[in-house]
Amino acid sequence: MAIIPAVPQTITVHLGSPNANAENITVPFLDYVANVASSEIYPTWPESAIRANLYAQVSFALNRVYTEYYRTRGYDFDITNDTAFDQYYVKGRNVFENVSQIAGELFNNYIRRVGNVEPLFAQYCDGIRTKCPGLSQWGSVELAEAGLSPIEILREYYGEDIELVENAPITGSVGGAPSMPLRFGSVGDNVRTLQIRLNRISNNFPSIPKILATNGSFGEDTEAAVRKFQSIFELDVDGVVGKATWYRVQNVYIGVKRLNDLDSEGIRLDEISEQFEGTLSVGSTGQNVRDLQYFISFLSSYYSTIPPLVIDSIYDEATRSAVIDVQNTFGLVPDGIVGVLTWNAIYRAYRGVITTIPREYVEGITLPYNGVPLQIGSDSDEVRLLQEYLNYISRSFDEIEPVNPTGYFGAATQEAVIAFQKLVDLEPTGVVGAVTWKYLTDLYATLYQGSQLKEGQYPGYPVGGGV
Repeated sequence: MAIIPAVPQTITVHLGSPNANAENITVPFLDYVANVASSEIYPTWPESAIRANLYAQVSFALNRVYTEYYRTRGYDFDITNDTAFDQYYVKGRNVFENVSQIAGELFNNYIRRVGNVEPLFAQYCDGIRTKCPGLSQWGSVELAEAGLSPIEILREYYGEDIELVENAPITGSVGGAPSMPLRFGSVGDNVRTLQIRLNRISNNFPSIPKILATNGSFGEDTEAAVRKFQSIFELDVDGVVGKATWYRVQNVYIGVKRLNDLDSEGIRLDEISEQFEGTLSVGSTGQNVRDLQYFISFLSSYYSTIPPLVIDSIYDEATRSAVIDVQNTFGLVPDGIVGVLTWNAIYRAYRGVITTIPREYVEGITLPYNGVPLQIGSDSDEVRLLQEYLNYISRSFDEIEPVNPTGYFGAATQEAVIAFQKLVDLEPTGVVGAVTWKYLTDLYATLYQGSQLKEGQYPGYPVGGGV
């Protein structure tokens, strides 16, 4: 499923019922729309009726494409021409000129419910021989003759909470599984999409554990949810999301949200909005850049070919130069731009070092960020480390309340984290990522070192004493 709905340049039509041994043909999406309209409605109908029907036909087809309804079920096509399932497409037929002209205007416009993202599953029927919950084709003619506009006709059948999306982008391909399997350490919007889907599925399958942070970082809780999903749906239980697991997750997600029903639960924009920039390059700023600089600076202690960086959230020439050094080190194209491959290489190298470091608390020793955000519900040795560091800092700063170092991240720990973030002028999110962890450990180390008495700093030692 694509992030935002787009119109495909082509659509593959199966000329029969889904399981029939029939031909598949791939045609331009515009030609498909004009063919279906010419096969299902009459060119003599009022223009408002023709337009209303075209909006419904486009939305229906785009819903099939966007949700990958058939491809997630193992088929190699996007839609059939069997009206028991889909729309009527006639291979090789001539299309009506006026219908073709209107299709040329409307083929990248579709219906959706206000607040949802996906194209509406705009079910329809002729309204005489067959009845259905959606649009009545002959009924639309009567409404058009009564003077209703296309959108008014559509709202008569689909409700007042629909709207038209106009001039949707056209793309060469829509949807598809990620090009590389997702696994522990992967990051990006595909990971976030996976996390959101698994959390929604877990409402119907409670044995799938919730993923606490749908932040696009594939950590231990995401892996646990993937493994449980694979177990329930009889997939190889390896915690890795390849094509089979990705499509099965999507298939179940579509089912529980009823995305292929007229009364779909719908997909909200906040469920699919991008959290990661497509690339980081000179001029980029923000948290992703800051994390990148943190990871590179850490790796500089272990790789002589990687220089340390100032962590300032600004992707400047120094950062670009360091990225090129990283790319050369890991055998990547040295273009100075951080895409998914470069980010994953950096993160996995970082994780590879981190996993070799014992995670017990030793007073005065600071350990690097583990790579997994800590927040409400986290339960690990890293949380206990966090609590120990916070408690030590709280001795010097009354703003931070000490917490019980249990290893569980509860409300008290969250309040202490927020207090710390305010103290050092970080955004008070209550979530501990790379930057918060660095500020925390730096301050802890400074306070600890400052508290250690050296010779001449304890009571009774002679002061002064000239020659």
